[in-house]
Amino acid sequence: MVISQSEYYISPEEYLEGEKVSEIKHEYIDGQVYAMAGASDAHVTVVGNLFSLLRNHLRGSGCRVYMLDMKAQIDVINRYFYPDVMVNCDIRDREFEYFKSHPCLIVEVLSESTEGYDRGKKFASYRHLESLEEYVLISPDQMSVECFRRNQEGHWVLYPYEKEQEVHLASVDFHCAIAAIYEDVLLVDENLS
Repeated sequence: MVISQSEYYISPEEYLEGEKVSEIKHEYIDGQVYAMAGASDAHVTVVGNLFSLLRNHLRGSGCRVYMLDMKAQIDVINRYFYPDVMVNCDIRDREFEYFKSHPCLIVEVLSESTEGYDRGKKFASYRHLESLEEYVLISPDQMSVECFRRNQEGHWVLYPYEKEQEVHLASVDFHCAIAAIYEDVLLVDENLS
């Protein structure tokens, strides 16, 4: 979430060096840095659950799963974001310690303040990543996983998953019950009963 903006142009190199010592994470857009806000219990729990599930699934495959603190670089449009979860299977990214440029899967857990941005401008930015096969949006309040998958024509097709369904992430050949992603999360509809 954007909560502050720098007044001066910052080069990508200056940004990357600054992030190594900053107590606050910042996303980078065209020479400007934007501080990120904290996350809710539900948000962090969903991220942790999905990270664990993907990590166990991909163990020994050569793919790496990252959460929260690894940046995605979109070099062609001069951007760096911190996806909630990111999977990278591209050997070219092994040389980069603080960011990855060739993810196949990016997941963002929505919040009230970031949902519009995650669905709009951030997704538009991520689409510049040629390696990206799937972009996933997860609600922290109700069982809703939206998987946008790039088809062979280069179009993004929505695959929505809801309560009692199995989630399929084709980019990493992953299947799980949607309930596993929401383990230990108090959902909105549970509050109303």
